[in-house]
Amino acid sequence: MDETVGPAEGGAASPPGSAAAVVGPDGLLTAWSPGARRLLGHRPEQAIGRPAGDLLAAPPPAAALRALARGTEWHGRLALRHRDDRPVAADLRATPLHTAAGTAWTLTAEPAVSPDPAAVHATDHRELRAWAFSQLPIAVGVYDRETRLVGANDEVLRMMGEGDEPVGLLMAETADRWSGLPHARLAALMNRVLADGETVRADHLFRTPGEAGAHAWTTVLYPLKGPDGGVRGVAVGGLDTTDEYRARRRLAMVNAAGLRIGTTLDVTRTAQELADVATEDFADFTSVDLLDSVFLGTEASTRPTGGPAVFRRAAEQSVLIGCPESAVPPGQTDHLPADSPMTRALATGRPSRHRVDDPDVRRWLTVDPVRAQRIAESGTHSLIVAPLLARGTTLGITLFARHRTEEDFDADDVLLAEELTARAALSIDNARRYTFERNTALALQRSMMPHRAPRQAAVEIASRYLPAGPQAGVGGDWFDVIPLSGARVALVVGDVVGHGIQATATMGRLRTAVRTLADVDVPPDELLTHLDDLVLRLDREADPRTADEDGREAADIGATCLYAVYDPVSRRCTLARAGHPGPAVVRPDGRVEFPELPAGPPLGLGGLPFESAELDLPEGSVLALFTDGLVEAVDHDVDHGIERLARALAAGGISLEETCDEILRLLLPEAPEDDIALLLARTRALDTSQVAAWDVPPDPAVVSHARKLAAEQLAVWGLDEYAFVTELVVSELVTNAIRYGRPPIELRLIHDTSLICEVSDTSSTAPHLRRARTFDEGGRGLLLVAQLTQGWGTRHTPFGKTIWTEQTLPEV
Repeated sequence: MDETVGPAEGGAASPPGSAAAVVGPDGLLTAWSPGARRLLGHRPEQAIGRPAGDLLAAPPPAAALRALARGTEWHGRLALRHRDDRPVAADLRATPLHTAAGTAWTLTAEPAVSPDPAAVHATDHRELRAWAFSQLPIAVGVYDRETRLVGANDEVLRMMGEGDEPVGLLMAETADRWSGLPHARLAALMNRVLADGETVRADHLFRTPGEAGAHAWTTVLYPLKGPDGGVRGVAVGGLDTTDEYRARRRLAMVNAAGLRIGTTLDVTRTAQELADVATEDFADFTSVDLLDSVFLGTEASTRPTGGPAVFRRAAEQSVLIGCPESAVPPGQTDHLPADSPMTRALATGRPSRHRVDDPDVRRWLTVDPVRAQRIAESGTHSLIVAPLLARGTTLGITLFARHRTEEDFDADDVLLAEELTARAALSIDNARRYTFERNTALALQRSMMPHRAPRQAAVEIASRYLPAGPQAGVGGDWFDVIPLSGARVALVVGDVVGHGIQATATMGRLRTAVRTLADVDVPPDELLTHLDDLVLRLDREADPRTADEDGREAADIGATCLYAVYDPVSRRCTLARAGHPGPAVVRPDGRVEFPELPAGPPLGLGGLPFESAELDLPEGSVLALFTDGLVEAVDHDVDHGIERLARALAAGGISLEETCDEILRLLLPEAPEDDIALLLARTRALDTSQVAAWDVPPDPAVVSHARKLAAEQLAVWGLDEYAFVTELVVSELVTNAIRYGRPPIELRLIHDTSLICEVSDTSSTAPHLRRARTFDEGGRGLLLVAQLTQGWGTRHTPFGKTIWTEQTLPEV
């Protein structure tokens, strides 16, 4: 500071109390006047050589710093520090001295004297207005009509960083010193305000000099008008709204998570939805690892207690193509050591935030070199580990990582990660529970399906059953192949209305009923009538308080069914249907037909009759039975589905298995909306050499002759070892027919996979098995027949009845 020269040096006398000092280019005091000692209490030897900044009791204003940077004179009021550490208000003037060594400064100061308020009232107001502009915590810049900066407050200069005030520069010219500013957009908005004279508001996201990451700014551009109303310039005010922006972004992400996570009841898809949402505007890489029990739908284990953990990668997502940060491909297991951040997060049940240079992370990566290499190559610098917990059980772990985003995760990000994983965990647990229920229903349903075609020679069988996609749930479609007496076979396809355990249970009861009715050789139309009565009874007995997955009341039971009986001896097929699609027939020459059958009502309506129809099927014909899900799978148009089925049957392979595959390939989407059952049967015919029939006169004397005929035929077939039992059976059945039946009587032997003996007559009276008492003369023959054969029964026909027996033959 420069002290006024006294009379001894020929200068004017210094004002009372004035102080002076000199600051060198290095910022150290080089001269100290007696007035400075009186003002601040420091002797010259105590002050000279000290940094000038030590004498300040408060930071200087921004204007003083700008003058210091530009090397221009400045005067104003400062708070200086007295030797006894009390502040001293002084009016100071700083004058630059340009020397060869740099710019030095002479400082002169006088104690601040409180002026007369009345005398300086107007001046104080001007200063207040100036301070209000310069100290406003909102960045404000004033531009002329050419968008040239003519003034800015301290906040703008703080944002610009160190350097000269950019007064006089056009908005576009500030790009060199402030590359993060959206210059082009701001210049366009300024020109719009200058042209329209209207205020404009806009939001921006950019990074200021010295900032680690981008900040959000809300700017208001308003016109500066003269007395005549003309626009003379434009002012730009910018407010840092980063906290509000991040809060809105987090809220938007939580809302997106609620809408996009858990859209399906598929565990893997739900995990992928979590990874996708988190990677869009939160993390640069996200991985989701789940316990194997979650994929299987079984009950998840309780929270681990700190030991090693094994998970399976369910999903991952990255801002980089191909997820190069991943150390574990989806579907493979990941072994986590006991001291890893993930295992500790599982043990505590709370998320944790880490930098990759944290000691815990470095210690974990030393035992996982593959993951350490991925982290190093991607430049990952910050992690959040969050457990997936729902309803008190552990489902898995989620890892969020940042490498392209420069900011580390903060405490608010941990809260957001906890919210995202909590929502996802509930959806994943719901999917797990649904998977368990679906697997249970599928296991129940598959247990009721035939695991392999039964032994019979009437038809060659191939079948397919496909459950509906996860959204629809397990349905009640089924098929069955039932061997009947006389080498015949019954083919059944049915569909219970609805989905879920209720539909599966109903399907099982109907399938059991069909088998029971088939065992007593009920004709197809009568069988459907009995089945209709059963559905009505089930409907009455059902509990109306329960509902299936579709929300339909369990009491609303309904079903459709197609029942066909094929006889390889006559090559005729008798069919009846109850609200079910009719079959397709592929003739031996390749023609595909859809024969018209009487359209019976669906099961459960009651009181309506069912009718049957007969088809002649040459040997080698293919009978295709299916549920409606097959022909409605693509566009719900049955006619189009029938056309596609016809083309698939015509283009089918040589084997029925290949034909089934071709049908499913051409007709089904990846995830059908309904269950699908398909049953293909290629007809066979028994050669005349395999059937022997004789008319039997109604005379008891011919019984011995009938036995002889049967024995001779067995000798022709090479079945002499079965002659004794067969003669006994023929004797008993023919005797009963002669004694209790009505002519004509026919004896027939069939050599198939088993040896079948049949006796037919025109009487409807059927014999009954009973145990003979000690002195009874009869009642033992039919009991012997039942004990010596593998099966026997009565089959009623339109013209009478047939009593049959079956003896099992060894497989060839």
